Amino acid sequence: MQALVHRLPAAAPHDVSALHAAIDAGAIRPEAIVAVLGKTEGNGCVNDFTRGYATSALKQAIAARLGQTPETVERRVAFVMSGGTEGGLSPHWLVFEVRDAPAPPPGAPKALAIGVAFTPALPPEAIGRQAQATATAMAVRAAMARARIAAPADVHYVQIKCPLLTKARIAEAESRGQTVATQDTYMSMGYSRGASAIGVAQALGELGGTPPSDAAVCADLALFSGVASASAGIEMMENQIMVLGNSAAWSGDLVIGHGVMADAIDVAAAGAALAAVGIELAAQLDETARARIAAVLCKAEPSQSGLIRGRRHIMLDDSDIHASRHARALVGGVLAGVFGDTQLFVSGGAEHQGPDGGGPLAVIARR
Repeated sequence: MQALVHRLPAAAPHDVSALHAAIDAGAIRPEAIVAVLGKTEGNGCVNDFTRGYATSALKQAIAARLGQTPETVERRVAFVMSGGTEGGLSPHWLVFEVRDAPAPPPGAPKALAIGVAFTPALPPEAIGRQAQATATAMAVRAAMARARIAAPADVHYVQIKCPLLTKARIAEAESRGQTVATQDTYMSMGYSRGASAIGVAQALGELGGTPPSDAAVCADLALFSGVASASAGIEMMENQIMVLGNSAAWSGDLVIGHGVMADAIDVAAAGAALAAVGIELAAQLDETARARIAAVLCKAEPSQSGLIRGRRHIMLDDSDIHASRHARALVGGVLAGVFGDTQLFVSGGAEHQGPDGGGPLAVIARR
């Protein structure tokens, strides 16, 4: 097998013209698409319908090319839309393909591998709790097996799209005598992301001990995964999971590496991720190095301490702009300065995804 990654511009949440152009040019085979990640220009909150709008447009575009229904496509392709392109972040699509390819020769370096798995639909009472984490862990292991990724150390990024609670979903659970993790629909996004990230950490052995309790979700910030990236949305009830790693069973010239940002301005983590894919960071990447980059994926979250390296920030005190929007803009600017590019998949809301105030950072590049 061989993985391919295409980074395409988007002029609007429904703009799939670049996808059609790439298919027409023969660069993308629609039958080989396994996942699409997107940065859309909504607010990233509960009522960010740009995510669902974009998902619908992408499903219909791929379905039309395959002569299938959108419902058939969504059972095979993972669509992960992350709302919010604050600051200079540029809306774009990341299209992932898996194609048949000759087996690599013995001793060949490991190449990018992709595994996709979905959890069953989660009842509202499971969201933000250990039940969601357990289901996520099972799906991560299934995706690794499908991708023939041999060891947790070979996993460098796990993208999850997870559900959130709405008032209607809360009422439905309560009508059955069930309780939910929170009555606050916005907070439910964080609980869902956090439980999902804990599930990744469980699957990859990053927690070391017994599974944490429901009470640990969004409370014990010492529990985190260094490779999980979760984005919550209103458009589904299951967790959609894509595992990205390196495998000796895969061919191709793409490879993935990662670092973990200790805080929002941790450029050294970008250097670590680049070094893992054979690129040296001296200053801003030059044109030759930029041409090798296929995708940059990162999480952003304001530190709960209200400080960045001892300096006060106001992200958590601003009543006009939500803190996660500040964080995306800040981290997006820092990384744009490093990579010399604004087509960066910077996702807000990093509960249990990296240390407090930091987050995982992955780079996919050509050798």
